[in-house]
Amino acid sequence: MSEAHLAPMPEVPYAAPRLVSKRERLVRASDHLWRVQDAAGRILGHLRIVADPLGLRYCAERLHVATGTFRLVGSFWQPDDAVQALRNG
Repeated sequence: MSEAHLAPMPEVPYAAPRLVSKRERLVRASDHLWRVQDAAGRILGHLRIVADPLGLRYCAERLHVATGTFRLVGSFWQPDDAVQALRNG
């Protein structure tokens, strides 16, 4: 078998989730991650898409600068619910 058959397939980036709320906007940070910005351009947190056996989950996360890791705020079935958790948190 050639090495081409052993190489993993590249991940396909998801399209940006559509938000009902117009208070925030999403700016792509990677294939499955968006920065959530308010109308003034402040970053409220991040929205990550995660595949789940029951469908896509939308994870609201905040970057913890001291450790350079993301902290989960919550995991939701709707992107607007995740964004609301960042808005109110």
